[in-house]
Amino acid sequence: MSYLSVYQLHFIFGLLGNLISFMVFLAPMPTFWTIYKKKTSEGFQSIPYLVALMSAMLLLYYGALKTNAILLISINSFGCFIELVYIALYLFYAPKREKILTMKLFVVFDLGFCGVILGGTMLFLHGMKRTNAVGLICAAFNLSVFASPLSIMKRVITTKSVEFMSFSLSFFLTLSAVMWFFYGFFMKDPFIALPNIVGFLLGMIQMIIYMIYRDKKVNSFRGKEVNLEEGDKKYERNYQNVPTIENQEINMVKTNGNT
Repeated sequence: MSYLSVYQLHFIFGLLGNLISFMVFLAPMPTFWTIYKKKTSEGFQSIPYLVALMSAMLLLYYGALKTNAILLISINSFGCFIELVYIALYLFYAPKREKILTMKLFVVFDLGFCGVILGGTMLFLHGMKRTNAVGLICAAFNLSVFASPLSIMKRVITTKSVEFMSFSLSFFLTLSAVMWFFYGFFMKDPFIALPNIVGFLLGMIQMIIYMIYRDKKVNSFRGKEVNLEEGDKKYERNYQNVPTIENQEINMVKTNGNT
């Protein structure tokens, strides 16, 4: 019985990671279809796309520094391209205030921060020190990205509604974290493997919270329907007890007749 080599395993998981990440990158397309139909991006935020672009740029740089990292380079090249398209569409349809804010964030973080990292590591670090430094920065940044859904989870628990949580997106992000963990594991790359452990755990927590609260909204509507039915019945009973004008006239005639 023949077994797959470490190289084959890391290639398989990297390829699967590419396919799943490709679908995750395309997930915002319905949002931008809505923006296109409304001809405005008002009510939507540009920060997720700016953060995703920064993450893809850093990982692309890290992949370029490593050897045998073509799968990292391929998916993050596509990530940079598609996120730039999203940001351009957002700016095209954004109101003036959001447009200015998005441009400021893009210049400061995506160009400025990434430029400082690129220039600093190129000037002051060499060889494996540069690769490890960039890998550490990528790992720290990815950890912060994986932690970003915590605010959404808090909102779901507070409101008892999953309106603002997408189960399919949480599922694919969790699946992506599994694939990239094994890719990093077989590549012996802790900067790829370790952040995806956190990503997997947070993704599982998100899906569990979704399963807990997915029927709460339906139950609340049912409760309101029951309350409305009970209210209608009470109203009918009270209405029957209210004397009508005709009954009052008959009673008045009877009273006058008796006198």
